[in-house]
Amino acid sequence: MDAASAAKDRVDRALALLERRLLDLKSRAAGTGRAPDDDLFAPQPSSETDRARIHELESAGRDAAQALARAADAIRDSLAEQESR
Repeated sequence: MDAASAAKDRVDRALALLERRLLDLKSRAAGTGRAPDDDLFAPQPSSETDRARIHELESAGRDAAQALARAADAIRDSLAEQESR
């Protein structure tokens, strides 16, 4: 497997992880009888449950951003390596 394929696989895994985490958070919120709100401009949370859900989503977003940043760095390194050949 070449470096570009390996980097693509890392990006794919990071995106899949993010999607699984978001679906898990949504399913837990749906279990509370309240539909999750994906609106980024929604009013401020009114309960501790809302604040906890927002914190978990923000944490998942940070984790995904870090994983994608690492994958992007790996892709850049791979492309730079290929250009130098």
